[in-house]
Amino acid sequence: QVQLAESGGGSVQVGGSLRLSCVASSAITSSHCMAWFRQTPGKERERVATIRFGAGYSDYADSVKERFTISQDYQKNTVYLQMNSLKPEDTAMYYCAAGIMYGSFCDTAPRNYDTWGQGTQVTVSS
Repeated sequence: QVQLAESGGGSVQVGGSLRLSCVASSAITSSHCMAWFRQTPGKERERVATIRFGAGYSDYADSVKERFTISQDYQKNTVYLQMNSLKPEDTAMYYCAAGIMYGSFCDTAPRNYDTWGQGTQVTVSS
């Protein structure tokens, strides 16, 4: 069973940047989709970005397009989320997730990801 560990969260001011990292405890294959989700208290978990591990096909929520970039390091079994131009509404707990899916499309629903990290808090203040 793969385990995921996120890091890189913190507190920044509006317009700042952070890079989140998600390291997998064992090899992630090209059958995996990796995703970043975020959640605030009382709200449902929201997909931020997904990437087909290996091939690198990525997709983003409309709210983060042009500001966030998901990337991978295949050799290090690591996925990153570069977050630029941060806004207060980006404040949330961010979770890394992995799921086995076939085809180039990575599903956005949390139920399709069976492995989750513990989360890392991102706080953006004005």
